[in-house]
Amino acid sequence: MRRLLAPILLAASLAAWGQSAEIANPDPKVEARLKSIAHELRCLVCQNQTIADSDAPLAVDLRQQVRGMIREGKSDEEIRGYMTDRYGDFVLYKPPFNAVTAVLWVGPALLIVGGFSALFVMLRRRRQAAEGAPSPDAARRREIEALLASDEDAKPKA
Repeated sequence: MRRLLAPILLAASLAAWGQSAEIANPDPKVEARLKSIAHELRCLVCQNQTIADSDAPLAVDLRQQVRGMIREGKSDEEIRGYMTDRYGDFVLYKPPFNAVTAVLWVGPALLIVGGFSALFVMLRRRRQAAEGAPSPDAARRREIEALLASDEDAKPKA
């Protein structure tokens, strides 16, 4: 068991050392491109943060992957294309306007317009109901006049 455990621990420590060495000596040009691209890509775990802002393990892996593609000489468009091919348009923090993402772009505006329309209709109906109903004073006056009229009809005529 010890013979199997020793190589595993050695490999894990070397992998961790290799990652820290890569971050310890960053290339400023690579890091600048990584930062600009990472602010355009959504963290698939957090979903409300970019991979530049997220500390989730997947975001760290995606940053490493983008860093590697930058070092390979791929363009920003190629990197974005690779990410969207692999994860879909959802990985883009600002997805393009197309048939699939139309709800994301138009939905909030439709909800706001619909909400204001419902409020307008409700207020209009309430105002019409208030204008059409007799005021309590007028209704009470008609009731009193009706009682008086019925009282006069009940009296004998002399």
